Amino acid sequence: MKFTKMQAAGNDFILVNGLEEQKDNWNEFAKKVCDRHFGIGADGLMFCSESKIADIKMHYYNSDGSRGEMCGNGIRCFSKFVFDNKIVDKKHFLVETDAGIKTINLETDENGEAIYLTVDMEKVNFRADSITNITDSETILNRKVVVDGREIILSSVLMGVPHTVVFVDDYSNYDVNDLGRKIEMLDIFKNKTNVNFVKKIDEKTLEIKTWERGAGRTLGCGTGCCASASVAKKLGITNESKILMKAEGGDVQVEIKEDYSIIMAGKVEKICIGEI
Repeated sequence: MKFTKMQAAGNDFILVNGLEEQKDNWNEFAKKVCDRHFGIGADGLMFCSESKIADIKMHYYNSDGSRGEMCGNGIRCFSKFVFDNKIVDKKHFLVETDAGIKTINLETDENGEAIYLTVDMEKVNFRADSITNITDSETILNRKVVVDGREIILSSVLMGVPHTVVFVDDYSNYDVNDLGRKIEMLDIFKNKTNVNFVKKIDEKTLEIKTWERGAGRTLGCGTGCCASASVAKKLGITNESKILMKAEGGDVQVEIKEDYSIIMAGKVEKICIGEI
């Protein structure tokens, strides 16, 4: 089976042309190839298939084999993959995901390969019942919860996938891996949650460290950047509509419209191609 490995903001993925390659158990295959010791190593696996409602369909699996509804950095890598391999032959196209249809715009380099991609992520969903079992509030914004005896203030939204945001002044006071893992598994969430620890650098810049549901600690998360920027604006932490999100693996630009529709943009890099 031929594959391509790509990364966006440090989020790395294995991509397969599902129009040519088929598997009965993509979830087990994802666990195997994403393993960083005994496989290729990646945060997730994607393959394409035909779509009746868009130009192409994206299928996404986390490194633990669980299926994901969407992945922000992943869809940018996926879009570069289908464009560079001439599966889709236009710079503006629609991708079907389990979280709905996403609109892609891309820029190419001197070799005609996609290098910078913009994704219309649609509206962020602030409703509490979209991702939690909480019924005493319409939103989960600045809510106090207790994790291992420690009071944590968090905010949760749905950005195609569930995201929880914790704002910090100093990362040294937070064990991202340990606390992220525990917040992910809190029973208030219907289907677990991704967790983002966010520090304000200035009005236009936020730093982010992410614990991903189904993948663990990752160097970047596109939907996490979108969710975090949206929550920051909603809470008045920033009043800017265009925010640079600085993840551990790279930068993502997030634009927030008046209705909280989100535009995400950033670079994508092909790491290697191979066959297994």
